[in-house]
Amino acid sequence: MTAKIIDGNAVARHVRQEWKKRADALRADGVIPGLAVIIIGDNPASKVYVRNKVRACAEVGLHSEVHEFPAAVDPDEVIRRIQELNRNAAIHGILVQLPLPPHLESRKLLGEIDVDKDVDGFHLYNVGGLVVGENNIFPPCTPYGVQRLLEYEGIPIEGQNVVVVGASNIVGKPMGLMLMAKEATVSICHIKTRDLAQYTILADILVVAAGCPNLITAPMVKRGAVVIDVGINRLPDGRLAGDVDFERVKEKAGYITPVPGGVGPMTVTMLICNTVAAAERNAAKNAENKSPVTI
Repeated sequence: MTAKIIDGNAVARHVRQEWKKRADALRADGVIPGLAVIIIGDNPASKVYVRNKVRACAEVGLHSEVHEFPAAVDPDEVIRRIQELNRNAAIHGILVQLPLPPHLESRKLLGEIDVDKDVDGFHLYNVGGLVVGENNIFPPCTPYGVQRLLEYEGIPIEGQNVVVVGASNIVGKPMGLMLMAKEATVSICHIKTRDLAQYTILADILVVAAGCPNLITAPMVKRGAVVIDVGINRLPDGRLAGDVDFERVKEKAGYITPVPGGVGPMTVTMLICNTVAAAERNAAKNAENKSPVTI
């Protein structure tokens, strides 16, 4: 058996076309969805991610702004900028590019973003919404992208055994909550998990986001399983590698995502989706407020 390779670039193009139609409909009504990205410091990877986000906005017809700050910026200066963007009617989505310099507290800065503009899905309201099963929230972009990949490929989630390797607030935990909401049986593994293979071998769907190159080997994977590799690691020779031993695992899995070209394009795409959705919600709210009151 050789796994079907899930082409994240192709799925991302398909999803962007869907949401471009929605952005075009807003533009026809005089609304241009707007995204503001705050980047602090000179992290090379962060700069690449921000460029990708700006390019994606242009492809779908969104307005985008990049607000850059030096690594040593005073936190209050960043907070003031976030508050300005909260009040800016032309901006529908705000994100703070992570990671941040050590002196900045991400939870504090993220908590300043208007919940209606939290298109990265990291505000406590949106995280709490995942826990209680609230539908009217912005899901975190990477788990949202993974879910969209599974849906696009027609992979059933309900009743499946899902194992998520990695318990971060950005991917692992929200991923587990989102798949539980689809009635999967979910186990979340992390750095303290003993005998990781005894969990992964039971997975119908295995999502790996541990940040450890080639952590998952073929003997750890159930034959025919769906393997979603969220990891992206820079090897000493400069090559990129995921958390899964792709070449060997693809001979055993049913579906597998490559690195690069798998989950990565979907993360940026779902950010675009959330931004357009934020603009739609804002337009609907404004229309409701302008509706005449009948007596």
